[in-house]
Amino acid sequence: MDSRKNRVGHGRPVLGPVGLFTVLLGAALPLIDFFIVNVALPTIEQDLAAGAAVLELVVTGYGVAYAVLLVLGGRLGDLFGRRRLFLAGMAAFGVTSLACGLAPDAWTLVGARVAQGAAAALMLPQVLATIQATTSGPRRARALSLYGATAGLSMVAGQVLGGVLLAADVAGTGWRAIFLVNVPVALAGLVLGARTVPDTRAERPAPVDVPGTLLLGVALVTLLAPLTEGRATGWPLWTWLALAAFPFAAGAFWWVERRADRRGGVPLVPPSLLRLVTLRRGLVLTVPFSIGVGGFLFVVAVALQQGLGMGALAAGGAMVPMALAFFAASLAGPRLIRRYGSRVVAAGALTQGLGLLLLMLTVRGRWPELGAAELLPALALTGLGQGFQLPVVIRIVLSEVPADRAGVGSGVLVTTQQAALALGVATLGSLFLGLSATAGLRDALVVTLATQLGLVVLTVLLGLRLPRSVG
Repeated sequence: MDSRKNRVGHGRPVLGPVGLFTVLLGAALPLIDFFIVNVALPTIEQDLAAGAAVLELVVTGYGVAYAVLLVLGGRLGDLFGRRRLFLAGMAAFGVTSLACGLAPDAWTLVGARVAQGAAAALMLPQVLATIQATTSGPRRARALSLYGATAGLSMVAGQVLGGVLLAADVAGTGWRAIFLVNVPVALAGLVLGARTVPDTRAERPAPVDVPGTLLLGVALVTLLAPLTEGRATGWPLWTWLALAAFPFAAGAFWWVERRADRRGGVPLVPPSLLRLVTLRRGLVLTVPFSIGVGGFLFVVAVALQQGLGMGALAAGGAMVPMALAFFAASLAGPRLIRRYGSRVVAAGALTQGLGLLLLMLTVRGRWPELGAAELLPALALTGLGQGFQLPVVIRIVLSEVPADRAGVGSGVLVTTQQAALALGVATLGSLFLGLSATAGLRDALVVTLATQLGLVVLTVLLGLRLPRSVG
């Protein structure tokens, strides 16, 4: 159906089933591509003669560009129209994916990945903002639950799909297929998006907050860049200088935003928006949850291939139970939320913690004679727990955000999530790789899982502080 016909009542746009599928496709692509490279890194290293520092940039260059520009992407959607930015982001994502797939050397791949992350930052904020602006009541609850399921499933599915594509070696493309596959998907998304996604924008769109955008970018880069590159490059002077600059950049950003808010302007991240209890507490919980997920998926991908000698297909296949359990929990979530409210989050965190504990015991007792069957119970339990958390937290964060601030609220949420995912890869990944050189892969994995277990305990405590009812 043409998007101009997706209106009811007083011309209010409505997101139909095909339109919802299309925007969820736009939500899946960026997250899949953040994690799909994890299983392909050994092949990329061999094919492009890339060192450890450059390989980490392939992962984190995308993540940093994505995190830095997400809030700006949400603001641009409010200003110029969310469908227009969604389609522009989808087109740019397809073009930059093609550039990644055709990259002749490692540094070209890094540059293309940074551009791909910027394209994703244009597209993704429009998804939640469109859902917020075109749905209400039970339809919005279902759409947000499906968004949460899509987001979580995409993280795990990225590694599964990466393993399948590497094993298939389509037309001899090898690792390049993990990027080239995006091109036809993006073309399909463009066709569907032009016809089925309603055009919405903020009623009173605000101009771009240039000082806030620049300072947020500086703050995120000074935190994420040294943490991701420090270990691989031997912690040179620039990494310490960047980390020392981070609190000053973050403080300057917050001062500029508060000043603009007090003067009646519309800052990039309005401090007044953070007065919403549901949004503030949900964002705080998102940080340890996403750090754990990002680090876990990266570390497990490396451990399965380097420690247990699994190929890309076997490593990806071992993650299937986790993906299926996450999806099942996401589908059951709405019914459980109606009955138990936000307590589902704390219960999910406890379930995830049991999965991590079981995985630690399995690794200690069976390493290195571990296969997919031995890993299945722990990974499934971990995925089940994560699936009870993410969709609920997304609903809580956005439950009180006004429709005319949907783009800003969505941008803040996905920026927090993406920055924490990248931070998880940087911190837990560095911890694991650093320990593996001295203590061995088994003990490094156990210590890293124990560290993540501490994050899960924090998530449980934060989950108990969420408002009981979920709007």
